[in-house]
Amino acid sequence: MIGTTLSSRNENFLQVIKSYYLLTKPRIIPLLLITTAASMWLAAKGNVNPLQVCITLLGGTLAAASAQTLNCIYDQDIDYQMTRTRTRPIPSGRVQPRHALLFALILAITSFCLFTFLINLLSAWLAMSGIVFYMLIYTHILKRHSTQNIVIGGAAGAIPPLVGWAAVTGELSLAAWALFLMIFLWTPPHFWSLALMIRDDYAQVEIPMLPVVKGASPTVNQIWVYTWLAIISTFVLVYPLHTVGIIYTLTAIVLGIIFLYKAWQLKQSPEDKQLARSLFKYSILYMMLLCTAIVVDSYCF
Repeated sequence: MIGTTLSSRNENFLQVIKSYYLLTKPRIIPLLLITTAASMWLAAKGNVNPLQVCITLLGGTLAAASAQTLNCIYDQDIDYQMTRTRTRPIPSGRVQPRHALLFALILAITSFCLFTFLINLLSAWLAMSGIVFYMLIYTHILKRHSTQNIVIGGAAGAIPPLVGWAAVTGELSLAAWALFLMIFLWTPPHFWSLALMIRDDYAQVEIPMLPVVKGASPTVNQIWVYTWLAIISTFVLVYPLHTVGIIYTLTAIVLGIIFLYKAWQLKQSPEDKQLARSLFKYSILYMMLLCTAIVVDSYCF
């Protein structure tokens, strides 16, 4: 990791606010919150406390924003080298790394305090563990050194439903871990389809993403395997756990068939970036709709 010597280029207060907002990579956070909310609804069997939900989602937002800001600090060197990311707040000089670090620490401490004093200590530690795992295991150890970086690192993105479950119940049941497994296995096809789209960028900065090191065909074969595993894992909530009903089950079947079809299409044409883009976009919709089905089902089951 190297620092940037560029001076600050914000011109007014609103631009400063926007720069710090962009540090948090806000497009990533909503999906994390959706999985958190679905977990809370399932844990509460539809009988959720609105204030508890709001506090948990706010705490989760702050924790995720802290993690993404720290990631921007750590990856400022490769962000500066890639045309696609050179305009981000730190490499462009709009935010200094030391200011970003202070911002990240404030976000993390605020998140921890919200969870500790208004929810419970378990949810607080889980939220902090997500930050630590994302930065230490994924960003520092795996991202620049292993083609399996996103497989293991995907555990960080699977922690939010544990936070949501712990916020409601104060403990972690098998159903909570089933949600963790579901998102953990969904992450490789989701992220590798994106990596296929932008593998030239990763190659430029020598990040050993699977498509860069092994090529498109082996990556697509892995996507195919993990898509099957992800879909199978969604039915653990149906059997043997029996924590969801017919609405979720039918939704998971339909969404899973479409997911498999799109993965199969990509398997037939591994170099087709449009198919990779289609799978990437659908993987987001897939998880959003699956979580929505959990919420709806929690009222009926």
